[in-house]
Amino acid sequence: MDVTGKVKVVMDKQSFDSGFEKREFVITTAEQYPQDIKFELYKEKCDIIDAFKVDEEVTVHFNIRGNEYNGRYYVNLNAWKIDKGDTIEDQGMGGQVAETATESAFDGADDSDDLPF
Repeated sequence: MDVTGKVKVVMDKQSFDSGFEKREFVITTAEQYPQDIKFELYKEKCDIIDAFKVDEEVTVHFNIRGNEYNGRYYVNLNAWKIDKGDTIEDQGMGGQVAETATESAFDGADDSDDLPF
């Protein structure tokens, strides 16, 4: 999946005793109702955000990761690639997500003017 927006915040790298490293950053989408979305970078990918500045438009490619711990559920957005964004496409959502929504909305639709009631 991917989403386009402007870099809002880049946080410091966090290192853990196990040797694991992660870094978080936030982008703001350019939609009618802008969203602040937090992403995580892991291990060797922590430094890829350094190539971008706050307020710079980017496209973030990510995977959704979910897990359960002690009966609670968590969702993380694991970024694996960041590109410079020149235009906001599909109001901040990646083309793949928007196409799927568009296709399902019109499946089986016909052009008649019949009302369902």
